[in-house]
Amino acid sequence: MSPGSVDEALEMLQSAIGYLAAADATAMAAEQQARCLRALERATAVGTAARTSVLCAFAAAQGYSADADYSPRAWLIHKTGVTKATAVAYTAWTRRAAGHRQVFAALTAGELSESYGRTICQWTDKLPEDCRPAADAILLSAARAGMDLRELGGLFAEMYERARSALPDEDPDRDFEDRAVRLVTTFGGAGVLNGDLTRECAAVVDAVLDALSAPAGAEDTRTRDQRYHDALAEAMRRLVASDLLPERAGQPVKVWAHITLADLLRLDGSSALQEQWTAQVRARWAAHRAQASEGGSDGGAWLDGDGAEAIACDAAMAPIVTGDLNPAALDDLVRLCVELDRLRRDDEPRPDTTAAWAALEQAIIGQAVDLLSGPGGLASFLRRRQLGARLGGPSLPLDIGYAETVPAGIRNAVLLRDQRCRWAGGCNQPASACEVHHTKHKANGGKTSVKDCILLCPFHHQVVIHRWGWTLILNPDGTTTAWNKDKTKVLHSHGPPVRPG
Repeated sequence: MSPGSVDEALEMLQSAIGYLAAADATAMAAEQQARCLRALERATAVGTAARTSVLCAFAAAQGYSADADYSPRAWLIHKTGVTKATAVAYTAWTRRAAGHRQVFAALTAGELSESYGRTICQWTDKLPEDCRPAADAILLSAARAGMDLRELGGLFAEMYERARSALPDEDPDRDFEDRAVRLVTTFGGAGVLNGDLTRECAAVVDAVLDALSAPAGAEDTRTRDQRYHDALAEAMRRLVASDLLPERAGQPVKVWAHITLADLLRLDGSSALQEQWTAQVRARWAAHRAQASEGGSDGGAWLDGDGAEAIACDAAMAPIVTGDLNPAALDDLVRLCVELDRLRRDDEPRPDTTAAWAALEQAIIGQAVDLLSGPGGLASFLRRRQLGARLGGPSLPLDIGYAETVPAGIRNAVLLRDQRCRWAGGCNQPASACEVHHTKHKANGGKTSVKDCILLCPFHHQVVIHRWGWTLILNPDGTTTAWNKDKTKVLHSHGPPVRPG
């Protein structure tokens, strides 16, 4: 197929789908609506087959490496705008296409829905490899004959039990390949845990949870599920405190908890003005927490309210001034300075401009406070003066010039600033899986400081930069730019979001 015919087919596809999307469905008769829905489902199945075919060829040719991505899944996330879960679903079909050719052929012909095809593949993957083609054929034939998913499930269960009975009873691998645990972080920062445990793992987990979940007395009104949740948290805390875990990125494993200055101040009560400021800070904190839960960060828990108060009671505190630049404040500051300069051109402030002059001065001071932060700045001053002896100690230096290693203070500041791999082309690796990279190599005089270091995952750090020869810079506005060795490809990250207000 020529490139021109491919482009023509893509145009026709987009035109047809666009026409249906823009059509007034309420003007259609019910029978026509039903035909559209059936046709769209067939198109989804055929589209899945087409995407899978192209993605298989793209992966085989390593087309993703031209954009400095490390896998087809990563390329899909960064270049097509799909979520991680969707990219995983797309790449899963490339494996199914190779192992379930009959199912893939049925999708290509539009004879089977994508969801039925996926379910059949997931079922027959549980069988020994030599049994799968025959099982696929039986289930496909039954689906074409009109069996629904419940009936197909019953048919597969019979095949599965027959296949299991052919295995020795003492076979330890019967359920081993199905083992899995998945922890998904929700929008609010909480987690949903599910999985399939082997018999041995289930016995150990059950014993631990049972030992730590006993009711604390007659006043303990927790449900069994709540006690098991608290037992799991207690088991994890004890494991971290035992110092038995291997190091990550050369550092001991610690549990991070992010707490705003607003929540620390409200522990001792606050004024109405402080309550207003606290509400604004906590709103921004919720936004940071949501971004961390979706994109990954340093693995820390983002706490506020009662949760922050509980953990702050018995935790090592490390106050951190992030030094973020607020682009909206900078724009307002420039506008106000221009207005002030216009008023200053008068020899003497007239009575009708005196109040405007004073208001402008106050507004400029306010915008400067929003803009500037960092050691020696207003935020650092307030932290030292307002938080008392426990949190008001000396700050660590965040610029030490040349250094063989990255000190913990600088490493933590970079980690908390970046939250994830900062590769210009996009990367979803969280901070806990990343390394600190000097934007100018230490051998060439690069400094060890927060502004000269950036967080990168091992692939983009060790492979893309140090082996493939890409260059990455951190721009003054917080964005990153990267280019390959011969400068034929340049990548830019998006700019920081403008803070409302």
